[in-house]
Amino acid sequence: MKKKTVYVCSDCGYETAKWMGKCPQCGQWNTLEEMTIREEKPGSLAPKNKLAVQPIPVCDIDLHSDKRALTGISELDRVLGGGLVVGSLVLVAGEPGIGKSTLLLQVCRNLAEKQTVLYVTGEESLAQIRMRASRIGAMCPGLLILPETDLEAIFQAADRLSPQTLIVDSIQTIQSDTSQSMPGSISQVRESTLRLMQYAKQRGVSTFLVGHVNKDGGIAGPKVLEHMVDTVLYFEGERYAAHRMLRAAKNRFGSTNEIGMFEMVQSGLQEVTNPSAALIAGRPEGASGSCIVCTLEGTRPLLAEVQALVAKTAYGAARRMAAGIDYNRAVLLLAILEKRAGLLLSNYDSYINVVGGLRIDEPAADLAAAIAVASSYLEQPVDPHTAVFGELGLSGEIRAVSGPSQRLREISRLGFSRCILPAAGCEDMEVPEGLEILPVRDIREAIRGAFRQSKPNTANQE
Repeated sequence: MKKKTVYVCSDCGYETAKWMGKCPQCGQWNTLEEMTIREEKPGSLAPKNKLAVQPIPVCDIDLHSDKRALTGISELDRVLGGGLVVGSLVLVAGEPGIGKSTLLLQVCRNLAEKQTVLYVTGEESLAQIRMRASRIGAMCPGLLILPETDLEAIFQAADRLSPQTLIVDSIQTIQSDTSQSMPGSISQVRESTLRLMQYAKQRGVSTFLVGHVNKDGGIAGPKVLEHMVDTVLYFEGERYAAHRMLRAAKNRFGSTNEIGMFEMVQSGLQEVTNPSAALIAGRPEGASGSCIVCTLEGTRPLLAEVQALVAKTAYGAARRMAAGIDYNRAVLLLAILEKRAGLLLSNYDSYINVVGGLRIDEPAADLAAAIAVASSYLEQPVDPHTAVFGELGLSGEIRAVSGPSQRLREISRLGFSRCILPAAGCEDMEVPEGLEILPVRDIREAIRGAFRQSKPNTANQE
């Protein structure tokens, strides 16, 4: 069996025989990594004598994948789709210091009361794990800590202890004897993840993998890593802020783009059961440039505050900045406001921010961002009892978005008395009692309605 050296792109998986500074497929620089593979000699196409798995009818398949174990953290169970599926492989990724190890250790604390949990640490010492476990109250005899980076040794320990849950922190530190490259390389991460996936499926062991992220915010390692696992969870938020967002980017056992919210406290991560109230807490009343939007994250409606600041530019070209929404989308909204609403923003610096560290990717936040910019430009505060949602088109029209009834129920629950929303599709919506809706067709109509005062809602706020 021969060996050959190839170079594989860590972002897109492109393979070439020689090293290049720039990947010709994805265009990224310095992503080609050296990899040694075994090349079999060409020979007979006859299959080797192996014990083949016999196909079975789909109606005879045992539904063992439907079995779930509650982690004891309701926000995590929500993101996972109702609990941890037995034999699943879950990847938890996030920036350093965001709280990945703390969250998983809290999961160990809850699961170790009823089962054996094996926590493999490849980065921290036993003393560091002990200090964190003592701080969050995870001193359980059913929680076993293994400081090991060799995959074969991990499997030997798992066979001896027979844990129901296995946690590997982190996958970039694990090395296997089947690959000769360094830990963290493409081949090592891919080989280690493949063998852990096979172990989880064959033994029915629920497995968590901790993954590092690169400077661009993506998971470090080959893209195939995300395809091999069952669930990909991103832990987001500012490192020095109190709130953390757990988002499901992929989930084979539940809906994607679900979100869970946590608050970092002295004793670990605390669940935020009412994230809408936490995100809009402390919002200024009577100040221009602020607007409340109802966004839909998976199946959960969330209320968030979008702020904008428009100031006369001191330089030749106006400056644009966006935090929490896509920058290119923000520039597009400013162009629509100038062309369709008559706001001369070309000589003004514009800054848009979503308060609380939340990032909104869905287009339903277009209308709120546009109204916040108009409020700051015109120096008129938006009615404090009004929430908005809707997509903004290039012609200035307001387009319908998904889940309007869910959004209206959340808006009414938080005590808002009026909602500005797209006129399209209003006929079939369920409007809560005491909530006034203002259907609008274009951006000019929406801006006029945002500055009209409404009466406070007398509904109970949770």
